[in-house]
Amino acid sequence: MPDVQPLVSDFVLKLKRRKVEGSHAVARQTAELLRSVVSQHRMGSSANQAAALADAVRAVGEQLIAANPIELAVGNIVRRVLHIIKEEDISATAVGIEGLSVTVDSDDEYDSEHDDRPSLSAAVLAAHARNALRAPSLQTLLEDIPVSPAISRTASSTGDSDGKSKSAGDRSSTRKLKHDVIAAIGDLIDEIDSCYEPISEQAVELIHQNEVILTLGRSRTVKEFLYAAKEKKRSFRVFVAEGAPRYQGHVLAKELVEKGVQTTVITDSAVFAMISRVNMVIVGAHAVMANGGVIAPVGMNMVALAAQRHAVPFVVVAGSHKLCPLYPHNPEVLLNELKSPSDLLDFGEFSDCMNFSTQDGSPLLNVVNPTFDYVPPKLVSLFITDTGGHSPSYMYRLIAEYYSADDLVVRRKSTS
Repeated sequence: MPDVQPLVSDFVLKLKRRKVEGSHAVARQTAELLRSVVSQHRMGSSANQAAALADAVRAVGEQLIAANPIELAVGNIVRRVLHIIKEEDISATAVGIEGLSVTVDSDDEYDSEHDDRPSLSAAVLAAHARNALRAPSLQTLLEDIPVSPAISRTASSTGDSDGKSKSAGDRSSTRKLKHDVIAAIGDLIDEIDSCYEPISEQAVELIHQNEVILTLGRSRTVKEFLYAAKEKKRSFRVFVAEGAPRYQGHVLAKELVEKGVQTTVITDSAVFAMISRVNMVIVGAHAVMANGGVIAPVGMNMVALAAQRHAVPFVVVAGSHKLCPLYPHNPEVLLNELKSPSDLLDFGEFSDCMNFSTQDGSPLLNVVNPTFDYVPPKLVSLFITDTGGHSPSYMYRLIAEYYSADDLVVRRKSTS
């Protein structure tokens, strides 16, 4: 993929340098890059073109995930694309099966004389369908036995003319597979771009007249959700915890006021003091894990504990591109990263403290500035996604619709 490699290298560099921030931007750019990878991939003459295409996506996906493991949206989109390839391949196989006639024992001479379509026995057809749709056995995985070739190859031993027509058909089906995958990735990009609309449509059912909402930091999904409720003439007040040390809550408060929403800014440490006045907590997420847990901006676990203590519903709004098929204990998951200490301290003001150290030379003053919190599923009341509202216990089933089980670990399969 000589034409795509510069794009891959450029995006890897951006991820390493944290030049792309936010799950939405990361997910969209990842999907666009993988669409280019699929578009530029040269489909060879191997029996399983879908596997070759998936391997090319895995090779790029490995680089992207390693560049910034904390951006789980990258891995989510890579897995979604791998799932798309698998689905399109199965769909193409099903279409091919529909185009074949099944031969059974029959006395009808007309069928045998006038049906010129390629035919297979019912036993062969059923065997192929089972092989195509079921997962490989443990023995196959252990011994690295190649997957059986497509059904079109099984039915082709009828001479040179049949072989030529089959070859042309293979090329046509290969082009169609590639075209369908590109179109499906385009649909995925549209889904990422439009995720706010179906989520916001549910705001009027959740936010009622004269309610008090609490949120923390700044989430575009939360902002659009509150905007939608305001446009439906709902009258409500929002408490915005400022989200130190980056104070993104100040930005959200300004945006809400410009839309005519009554807004009160509070410090993060005041959440417990104010939660008794709140009817509902509505927050965004960095990622939603398979167990229903949430990786969110730092301070969110404190808000969730306060909500549970006062029996206040804790609602998480998130697009489907944030749904991660991994569990928090998976080794592939990096739950946190540390930001610069300069966000917390002015080193000019604390310069005198930097000279103090212990006998072994380690400094007396240390600064820890984590980016994220983990909120366990037991503290979450409801998830609102672009597919509707779901309880935490249902999230693993929803996530299973978007990903294949054998793509959870994105690693290029060995060719040896």
